[in-house]
Amino acid sequence: MCYYASVHNTLQLLASVQTDKEIFASGNTLDSLDFARYSDDGNRESDERVAVLEFELRKAKETIQALRANLTQAAECEIPSQERKNYKSSPENQEPIRPLEKRALNFLVNEYLLKNEYKLASITFSDENDDQDFELWDDVGLNIPKPPDLLQLYRNCGNILPLHRDTVDVAVNVDPNDLPGDYFTQEPVQQTEAIQQQEEVVQELEYQIGLLNSEKQSLAEQIKKLQSDIQALQRNVSSEPTSAVKSTQSKEDTPCGKPPLDNGQYLDIRGVTETDSSSDANTTKTSNTTTTATTDCTERTTTATQPHAKLKSQSQQGKSSVQFDQPNRKLSPAFHQALLSFCRMSTDSRLGSEVSRIADSEQSVMLMLGRCLPHIVPNVLLAKREELIPLILCTACLHPEPKERDQLLHILFNLIKRPDDEQRQMILTGCVAFARHVGPTRVEAELLPQCWEQINHKYPERRLLVAEACGALAPYLPKEIRSSLVLSMLQQMLAEDKADMVREAVVKSLAIIMGYIDDPDKYSQGFELMLLSLGDPSERVVSATHQVFIPAFAAWCTELGNLQSQLIPSLLTRIEKLLKVKISTYTHTNLLVKMLPLVYLPQLIEIVGRINVTSSTCVHEFSRFFWRLCRTFGKIFTNTKVKPQFQEILRLSEENVDASAGNGILTKATVPIYATGVLTCYNQEEDRKLLVGFLEDVMTTLSLSHAPLDSLKASFVELGANPAFHELLLTVLWYGVVHTSALVRCTAARMFELLVKGVNETLVAQRVVPALITLSSDPEISVRISTIPAFGTIMETVTQKELLERVKMQLASFLEDPQYQDQHSLHMEIIKTFGRVGPNAEPRFRDEFVLPHLHKLALCNNQQTVESKRIDIATQLFEAYSALSCCFISEELMVNHFLPGLRCLRTDMEQLSPEHEVILSSMIKECEIKVENKGIGEAQGSISIAASLVGEDATTKFLSKMGQLTTSGAMLANVFQRKK
Repeated sequence: MCYYASVHNTLQLLASVQTDKEIFASGNTLDSLDFARYSDDGNRESDERVAVLEFELRKAKETIQALRANLTQAAECEIPSQERKNYKSSPENQEPIRPLEKRALNFLVNEYLLKNEYKLASITFSDENDDQDFELWDDVGLNIPKPPDLLQLYRNCGNILPLHRDTVDVAVNVDPNDLPGDYFTQEPVQQTEAIQQQEEVVQELEYQIGLLNSEKQSLAEQIKKLQSDIQALQRNVSSEPTSAVKSTQSKEDTPCGKPPLDNGQYLDIRGVTETDSSSDANTTKTSNTTTTATTDCTERTTTATQPHAKLKSQSQQGKSSVQFDQPNRKLSPAFHQALLSFCRMSTDSRLGSEVSRIADSEQSVMLMLGRCLPHIVPNVLLAKREELIPLILCTACLHPEPKERDQLLHILFNLIKRPDDEQRQMILTGCVAFARHVGPTRVEAELLPQCWEQINHKYPERRLLVAEACGALAPYLPKEIRSSLVLSMLQQMLAEDKADMVREAVVKSLAIIMGYIDDPDKYSQGFELMLLSLGDPSERVVSATHQVFIPAFAAWCTELGNLQSQLIPSLLTRIEKLLKVKISTYTHTNLLVKMLPLVYLPQLIEIVGRINVTSSTCVHEFSRFFWRLCRTFGKIFTNTKVKPQFQEILRLSEENVDASAGNGILTKATVPIYATGVLTCYNQEEDRKLLVGFLEDVMTTLSLSHAPLDSLKASFVELGANPAFHELLLTVLWYGVVHTSALVRCTAARMFELLVKGVNETLVAQRVVPALITLSSDPEISVRISTIPAFGTIMETVTQKELLERVKMQLASFLEDPQYQDQHSLHMEIIKTFGRVGPNAEPRFRDEFVLPHLHKLALCNNQQTVESKRIDIATQLFEAYSALSCCFISEELMVNHFLPGLRCLRTDMEQLSPEHEVILSSMIKECEIKVENKGIGEAQGSISIAASLVGEDATTKFLSKMGQLTTSGAMLANVFQRKK
């Protein structure tokens, strides 16, 4: 490499010396300038100039001698082929790398990385070698020929011997006749011979340059002709009917053979400078003439066909026939060229070639951008690459070569390794703009392949870009492709992609496809995609399905006319099947909720009747479904279609309200769904009256029929969750409070228990407690007993002292009034309420009221003569004591009330239920130990029943008999819990 570089440098230096020779020989040299006009001492200045030239000549000779030495050394350093093989087989014998070799290898490595799409590696490599310009080979070494690329070098494996180059020894000098006087008359004759040899070399080089210029001109003409043919074909293929007339006019108006507008020509700064050869001058003159004639012809054509474009054509004419003022000087061309050579320009490299040429048409700009952008993109920071999107898209839209367009779109989709949301939006915006500009055919042929290539990319951000692009491009694709290829792509990604965010974007794009698809045969595929997306494990995917995909699919079904005949029946059939096998129907129910609007089917009401009324989730979802249904179709539809259907099924009328026989449908989920889903969708006064009347009728009918109250309780729970309905529910309950039937008054008393927890204390004090006090003095004992659970709930939830005292006094009257002494049902209800609310009630109420009265009730039960009543009270006391044992109990209460009550209860259980007696004995034993150690409530704060059973001899017997106990599982579970 050094050898060839030295030869090349020598030839350049010889050419420079030849130029100096011509300058000296010319009459218009620096020496010949008439400096005497400006100086009184012209001869002295001339002598000084001669001295300067003499010095420069000596330096040139020294340089030539140094180059000769280098050439000799390079020739001596040539390694024979056998030695080269030895170097290859023995790496340790290689000499250290030279700087020039390092720069050349770096350039070749970077070139290999770029050619093989290792762009990030190329960027990193360039950053690590920031002292080298990898865009310019001349940066390696001036005028050093570029070797083959790495692939070619690898294939050749160093077997190609260096080409033989003929070399001659030359010398430089000046013609003595070119200088005044006889200053150089003493130079030897060898200088003249060396100059002659130099002239021969220069002439040979000039001859080769002339041949290359001729070949270049011929190739340029062929390129122009081919581009003209391509453009003519493109116009014939893509032109509209109206463009045919314009094309005819254009041909008629251009008899002079005007080249096409996008002819790919350039204004090359390398052709502006003057040359010595007459052939170059003739070529330039011919080119200028042709350009002028072409411009004139273009102007005439444009003016004839498009008058409004006259100004533009004149501007183009002025650009192509620019004239510059020439200085009124008599400088020789060689001297002029020598002066201009001091302008440092690089036109031999790729980038220098692009910079030196200025595009003179739109197509030339596109061609230039197509060549430059692949080199620009890898060198732009990742965070700023979106700034290149407009350039890439514009070039991809207008570039005439399909291969180049494909490369540019590939760059667009691979512009950023992991694009964030904003960057993806920018790319998608560009894709849509591209699609609008080029039409569906090119979108299918050019953009979709880019999406398909990245459908399985390792980065989820890139797959997310593909999923989003499928939706964004859907409006601009041919309908056949939209309903086949794109739909299949999205289906594959929905089924196989592991990233939640990608599948979410797929669902949204599918919704867009559903908005444009018009092939009825795709209905079944769309239905399966809907079910697949609903069954996705990701909540965000399911949410997107409900929000976007289902409404779009339902709208398409409505257009097809199969919403009623296929979609809704299919969903209802699936729900019925799931109900039969007792599987949750939440997903499908929610699907019906989202699929609005739809046609109303009495079949839905029948399904509602089969729902378990105790399933609060299903009741809530169906209520929301009917609420949205009525709100969607309006009040007229609700009053004329929905309400009559429910009323016919419920069969509520004045005739059967007081009937003794119950109505089975009133115990189903139909009641709460109708009340909360239909009657609450409109909040006017008449609507509220209708809801109040319905709930009053249901309460009355269920009470008189002695039917379960689950449906009424579900209605109160659903409505009570909204404070806006509290006043309305209190109105319904007051209707029950003043009802003539004791059965209805009992129901009203029990409904207060459900309402107390959600109502604010003001309403409790003003509306609830007065109603309960009224019922607590009811003539019927059953009504008074029904108020006890509500009073207990107030003690558990309310904090107002005055209110709590009122409730406490009422409960005390139930326990201490002699008229209730033998009321077995009342005692059962009080004990049950104490066990339920005692652990959560105010400690003072528990210590001063609950525990002492439980002790009294346990003591009284020892004297009960009716065995059935005695076992009932004992069992209820056992559950109450089990629940209260988790609370902190002081030593005094433990000794005075808790332990005595447990002993009384054990006395009953010894005779009635030995299984319970085992647990009670353990409880009593542990309590006695705590009392003896004076550690009750101080060490642990509670009594652990489970710990007392460990190690006991009765453990096995207790566990074996546990299944025989009549005590509820929930209360037994409390026995083994420690209050945290």
